[in-house]
Amino acid sequence: MDWSIGWIAVIFFIGFIGSFLSGMVGIGGSIIKYPMLLYIPPMLGFAAFSAHEVAGVSAVQVFFATIAGVWAYRKSEYLNKTLIIYMGAAILVGSFIGGFGSQKMDESTVNVIYGVLAALAAVMMFIPKKNLDDRPMEEVKFSKWLAAFFAFVVGIGAGIVGAAGAFLLVPIMLVILKIPTRMTIASSLAITFISSIGSTAGKLMTGQVLFMPAVIMVVASLLASPLGAKAGQKMNTKILQWLLAVLIAATAIKIWVDILV
Repeated sequence: MDWSIGWIAVIFFIGFIGSFLSGMVGIGGSIIKYPMLLYIPPMLGFAAFSAHEVAGVSAVQVFFATIAGVWAYRKSEYLNKTLIIYMGAAILVGSFIGGFGSQKMDESTVNVIYGVLAALAAVMMFIPKKNLDDRPMEEVKFSKWLAAFFAFVVGIGAGIVGAAGAFLLVPIMLVILKIPTRMTIASSLAITFISSIGSTAGKLMTGQVLFMPAVIMVVASLLASPLGAKAGQKMNTKILQWLLAVLIAATAIKIWVDILV
C-alpha cells in the first residue's frame, strides 16, 4: 500500500467531501465515498482498492461521521426518539447479518447489490413530496412496525456493502413514512450510526477493514460532518431533497455503467 503524502491527501479529501455531504443531507456518506474510493485512487496512479476493502473502510468511516453529525443536531427538535429506537434496533440486527455474511460474496455481487439499492433510492427520491414540511415537529406520526420492517430489510443489504443504509432509509422516511425533511435528516444520522455498529462489527470480525485508510477517513469525518450538519440546517428543504436525489442518481448510474460495461 502507498504511504505517500499524495495518497494520504487523496484519501483525506474523499473522506472530507463525503462526510460534509453526509452531515448536510442525513446520510452516512458511503453513497458518495464508495465510488470515489473505488475509482479516484487508480485514476491518479495509486493502487486500487477492492470492493471488499472499500466496503470495510466505508463501514468504519460511517460510524464516526454519523456520531459527529448527530452531535451537531443534539440541541434541535429534529431528532425523533421513537423513530430512532424502532428503526435503529431493526437496522442494527439487519446490518450485522449483512456485514457478517458479506465475506462469502465475490466483488461483482457486492457491486450489484450496491447498484440495486442505489437505483431504488434514486427512483424514490424523485417521487413528488407534497406538504411534507408543513406540519409542526410534535405532530409527526408514523407506523412504528412498518418503519422497523423497512429498516431491517435495508440493514441486511446495507451491511453487505458497508454503507449503513441511510441512502435508502432517507427516501423511505420521506416517501413512505411521510417524515418532514429536517427530521428525516437528523433522525437518519442517528439511525445510521446505530446501523453502522452492526456493519462495522461484521467487517472487523471478518478482517475486511484496512487500518490506515480507515483512520484517515475517520479524521476527515470528525472534521467535516458537523460542518455539513450546520450547513444543512440553514438550507431550504427542497434544495436538500434535490441535492440528495442528484447524488444518489449519479452514483447509481456510475455503478451500473461499470457493472454492465
